[in-house]
Amino acid sequence: MRLTKMGHACVRLEKDGRTLVLDPGVFTEPEALDGADAVLVTHEHFDHFEESRLRAAAEANPALQIWTNAAVAEQLTAIGAGRVHTVGHGDAFTAAGFEVEVYGEWHAVIHPDIPKVGNIGFALDGEVFHPGDALTVPDRPIGTLLLPVHAPWSKTAEVTDYAAAVGAARAYALHDAMLSPIGLAGVERFVAMLVKGTSYERLAPGEGVELR
Repeated sequence: MRLTKMGHACVRLEKDGRTLVLDPGVFTEPEALDGADAVLVTHEHFDHFEESRLRAAAEANPALQIWTNAAVAEQLTAIGAGRVHTVGHGDAFTAAGFEVEVYGEWHAVIHPDIPKVGNIGFALDGEVFHPGDALTVPDRPIGTLLLPVHAPWSKTAEVTDYAAAVGAARAYALHDAMLSPIGLAGVERFVAMLVKGTSYERLAPGEGVELR
């Protein structure tokens, strides 16, 4: 399995000649969806989901399949029957050859005056976990955590506690478009100091690693 970090909250996973993309939003490079067989979307916020780009990818590739929550699925009904699948906590399915499990229900609280939206996290092949915008802890061991390091709804202490609770062997920075190089270095220092047993790294957009 190869994991490639794309902009902000998006990653590409490749295995056995097939490609799965998670959370291609407005901060994601246009080529993130090139050659994708399947797309998973955690929730409706613009930095995770750009409707026009996903519609264009579906039109360009009639075989493209999408899995997401109900709110996002409702915005994609024009793509066609049988191509957009609504899933929720506890569901399991196969997408582009990856075994996927769904965890969580709600986006983290941004502010009491901002309504919560739904959010689901995806565990893939029991190896990679993408939580979207929530600090959901899967009820199974995870080898690689995609760690949301900065958001309006989080603080660094919560991020480090979350990484420790998941207890993955490695964590890669996610949700990082709003941090400067100084901020990214600060997060790395805190994770290294407070999260024992988990290696942490930030991949630049377009940079990839081989897993397992």
